[in-house]
Amino acid sequence: MALADRVKQKRIELGLTQTEAAELAGIRQQSWQSIEDGKTLKPRNIIGIAKALRCDADWLMNGGAFIPIAEANSRRVPLISYVQAGALAEKPPIEALDGNFEYILTDSELSEFSFGLRIEGDSMEPDFKDGDIIIVDPEVEPTPGEFVVAKNGSDQATFKKYRPTYTDMKGCQHFELVPLNDDYPVINSDHQPLTIIGVMVEHRIYRRKR
Repeated sequence: MALADRVKQKRIELGLTQTEAAELAGIRQQSWQSIEDGKTLKPRNIIGIAKALRCDADWLMNGGAFIPIAEANSRRVPLISYVQAGALAEKPPIEALDGNFEYILTDSELSEFSFGLRIEGDSMEPDFKDGDIIIVDPEVEPTPGEFVVAKNGSDQATFKKYRPTYTDMKGCQHFELVPLNDDYPVINSDHQPLTIIGVMVEHRIYRRKR
């Protein structure tokens, strides 16, 4: 059985259309069709395709015994709320948070404290839309221009672009949290307490059907 056959077989087993599967994989429907037609033998985004089909990327490419994605070389990351993310500013273990977690799978090399967050609102449009999911690693130090999750003085967390401003005499780094949507204000650490919780290391795009 060829790659094209394995991709088509798993898609049909999951009850997905080519368009739905392509959206899950983050590629265009035409690209997915090319794979099933046998015109693309080594797709560049095989990891995304494997995740969409809930199977192992190596099995898709090379065949052999079918390996469900849960048994592949992936790890589970808890998907938490903005309130729970805000609580992580005090550095408790994620397991200490209340609630039963939904989990997402990732192949990225992350720290044990990493978590997922579903984007809410439009303050980071057009790059990040409501419903998209980001994966955040608290062990990564932010650099200028990266996207971070921070506690902004309330119980909840916020997701913004990181822009350092200056380092004071005590060696403390001051910074701004910048929305991508100009309708929202820039948040400055000089004007209110801000605590960086973690840096975004992965962005997954989910588009709602209309």
